[in-house]
Amino acid sequence: MAQSFKLMRYDEDYSAFKSDTTGEIYNKIKYIGLSANRSVYLSFGGEIRYEYAGRFDENWITGQDYNYSLLQRYSLNTNLQLGRRLRVFTQVNSALENGSKYGPAPVDEDKLNVQDLFAELQVWQKDDQSFSLRAGRQELNYGTGRLISVREGTNLRLYFTGAKVMYKSKNFTVDGFAMMADDVYPGVFDNKPTHEVNLWGGYSTLIIPKRGNFDFYYLGTKNNDKEFEEGTARETRHTIAARYWKYGGGFIYNLEGAYQFGKFGTGNINAWTAAIDLGYVFNTLKGKPSINIRNDYISGDKKKGDGNLQTFNPLYPKGGYFGFNPLIGPANLIDLHPYVTYSLTGYCDIQADVVFNWRYSTQDGLYRPSGNFNLPGASSTQRYIGTTYLVSADYRFSKFFSLSSGIQYFKTGAFIADVIQPTANSWFYNLQFTFKF
Repeated sequence: MAQSFKLMRYDEDYSAFKSDTTGEIYNKIKYIGLSANRSVYLSFGGEIRYEYAGRFDENWITGQDYNYSLLQRYSLNTNLQLGRRLRVFTQVNSALENGSKYGPAPVDEDKLNVQDLFAELQVWQKDDQSFSLRAGRQELNYGTGRLISVREGTNLRLYFTGAKVMYKSKNFTVDGFAMMADDVYPGVFDNKPTHEVNLWGGYSTLIIPKRGNFDFYYLGTKNNDKEFEEGTARETRHTIAARYWKYGGGFIYNLEGAYQFGKFGTGNINAWTAAIDLGYVFNTLKGKPSINIRNDYISGDKKKGDGNLQTFNPLYPKGGYFGFNPLIGPANLIDLHPYVTYSLTGYCDIQADVVFNWRYSTQDGLYRPSGNFNLPGASSTQRYIGTTYLVSADYRFSKFFSLSSGIQYFKTGAFIADVIQPTANSWFYNLQFTFKF
């Protein structure tokens, strides 16, 4: 009956605990029968996470010296199953930050908020096929999290409010959704809804056994005041994309491409990205080591001031796509990223990475991991941003407890030296303890 914890806690299924007779307290809170036949039941889960994060010259500026943050995240979720077809899922989160001399970053603190609150109805089910409707506040995560991610790595996870339809079969799934993103504030239950749909689209996955898998998706987004080096204006953007992937043992791969079009103010959007991630897992060797290489091409604006925009918008990407404490986001970027992994004991996984970073266009600047504008760059002709060196380890004490740690060194390149003076290389270190139940 063991149930592994999912990234999205609402994906966990504890129906197998219905007939449990062990009397264990943990099993009891996972299935609390509320009706005579126990078809109506309540399940509880949650998480406690503590993290220490230390930084030297975190913004590549000489003299910033040492800064640190003590991060806390608390979460409690409930799933009320009302028979076979209807359920109500809720989750409340508390994210706290202490220590930073600059105060909490936007992704560090939200003292208390409702993270999930939705009702889901299974309209139809036959054999391995089902069709369901979900309405309310909910987290979203698709593919590798390049464009739609719950942002598990940051202290705050991302959520939306809206409706989703879901079809599922053995080898094919498709979701369609229309969502609103809240404006997030650091207080208690003070986040504000946008009252307009600013994310809509569909995402499908086709699994072809022994031949790889395909994702096809369309995403539409709207931002009233979106900032790029080109300027700040109303943005309506459409993304069409495809992904071909295979994980597991032996040769593994993940190929993904996306094209974007739409309007930025009165100008046109014409942006794109292409990513390749190749690797080989040596299943027959001790520790199942793997060697891998990633390469990303992400478009930037061709000519500042012409009114049109070629900067790719990563929409709602996961925060740590280019490092543990990344200062560079997936816009106007070329990167080359070799890395290796090794399972030390079966409970401890280690990884070492090197990431080489260039600007795609010299007429465009740098963007944060969230996709927000960071540093202007049109005044510089230099392309090379810098090199990131990373080592990380994850240790699982049990299914409930885990410990992870990482260290990152960023050596600045010619572009950073050109636009930030005096410039400095940066260090980052973190230690994270997590308890889930």
